Amino acid sequence: MSQFRKSLWRGALAAAAVAGFVTSAAAQMELKIMAPAAPGGGWDQTARSMQQAFTQAGIAKSVQVTNVPGAGGSIGIAQLVNNSKGDGNQLMVMGYVMVGALLTNKSPITLDQTTPIARLTTEYEAIVVPADSPIKNAKDLAAAIKADPAKVTWAGGSAGGVDHIAAALFAKAAGADPTKINYIPFSGGGEALAAILGGKVTAGISGYGEFESQVKAGKLRLIGLTSATKTANVDVPSIKEQGIDLEIANWRAVVAPPGISADQKKALTEAVDKLAKSKEWQEILKAKGWEDAYVSGDAFTKILNDEIARTKEVLTAVGLVKS
Repeated sequence: MSQFRKSLWRGALAAAAVAGFVTSAAAQMELKIMAPAAPGGGWDQTARSMQQAFTQAGIAKSVQVTNVPGAGGSIGIAQLVNNSKGDGNQLMVMGYVMVGALLTNKSPITLDQTTPIARLTTEYEAIVVPADSPIKNAKDLAAAIKADPAKVTWAGGSAGGVDHIAAALFAKAAGADPTKINYIPFSGGGEALAAILGGKVTAGISGYGEFESQVKAGKLRLIGLTSATKTANVDVPSIKEQGIDLEIANWRAVVAPPGISADQKKALTEAVDKLAKSKEWQEILKAKGWEDAYVSGDAFTKILNDEIARTKEVLTAVGLVKS
């Protein structure tokens, strides 16, 4: 073998070894994912779905999920920023709910203090009522809230989150004062669901995935989704198609702690990129009815900053945040 070919062969072996090391290193990651909410809700479902896909696809050696509930993620993000600085194995699920909750709660900790990694999914809001409710459709609900917004009680996620925003925008579209809605926030999807099923509130609002099984079992009536038109997996006209001008989508994402190195950020982003492309994750999206909205890197950072600015405008307009 010529010296030139020997050099090429050694180079190829070295490249293969490096590639193997990188793949091996990724597979050896021991990740931690915080769901800054109680078990049962959308963030918890997202964190545990990521755990499942990461391990089944062999992207990470182990994935530990922890729940830190309270105040729309305000407690969780404070713990991430204050206790996990520089931890390159830590992720936290967040989304539109947290953007609004941090503004509403006037949190001293902001998303600017985290390291954005990627947006994962979007999901339309669903409005439901107990199966025996006299409210049959969006127009019935609009009439009730226009007559007396305080008498219509809503169960949803944390104050200032997407559920709260959607309820306020529904009231505004119905011709009622959005600042007078009677919204009851719950820190976990399971608690909100119990209140709706128990008839303790007029209506519930959250992602459709949290209500789907109860709707199919006939225990809840779906009033509609906050999409522009009826979606493929739901046989009910959208709220907008029923004459109420409301269209809003939730989204979920992951961020890392502050103070991680460029290499740590790159490793986490690459791991989440692999997750998003894996068949295991795609199967989970299909099963849960989540829309794939994957964006990572600088593009996600821009989206996040734009959403913070837009949400502040909406919250101010409906009286949830003082200008």
